[in-house]
Amino acid sequence: MCTNFTPTQNRAWARQTLGVDLPSDYPPEAYPGYVAPIVVQGQHSGRVACGLARFGLVPPWAKDEKISRHTYNARTETAAQKPSYRHAWSARQYALVLVDDFFEPHYGSGKPVRWRIAQANREPFALAALWERWTDPRTQHTSVSFSLLTVNADVHPVMRQFHPADDEKRTPVVVAPGHFNAWLGAQPHEAAAWLQQHAMPALEASPAPRP
Repeated sequence: MCTNFTPTQNRAWARQTLGVDLPSDYPPEAYPGYVAPIVVQGQHSGRVACGLARFGLVPPWAKDEKISRHTYNARTETAAQKPSYRHAWSARQYALVLVDDFFEPHYGSGKPVRWRIAQANREPFALAALWERWTDPRTQHTSVSFSLLTVNADVHPVMRQFHPADDEKRTPVVVAPGHFNAWLGAQPHEAAAWLQQHAMPALEASPAPRP
């Protein structure tokens, strides 16, 4: 489960890697309810664009935004069937969330200590996500939100060390640069094939306790 990450501010990387310009203003760290830059692809035009979306997916049928407190992570294994995510999955609303790192709790001392997980090469990277539009039935205002997709990490050399000992180990999916276009343009029946932890770039982790 990932509840906290650092959206990248590296404009040169975003432009060179994905051909997009980052939005101008967003928080230096993201938590559920915060906005962060995501990249999506037009289904008809194929055009790739970057904009801000809120962390915590709100499905089209929701009466209000409270559900987003529970939908910031989606299990890849069940996202196509779960009511909160199945529309986004079947509608091919796949996204990349652009980050410098993300954080997970390490229980090596018996108490949770925040650790930072980043690419071993220290470059920014992209996390797989689903995005959705929601229209407030009271105001008719439309907003965009997203959920990070996760996979089992019981055997991942880095991610298996986080969370309590009895919990299943999970990791957000880091999409390798060579798979960006394939993930954004995937068909629903093939999307899960791009979300395997063995295809993720090398990661490293280090303690990053809160001040």
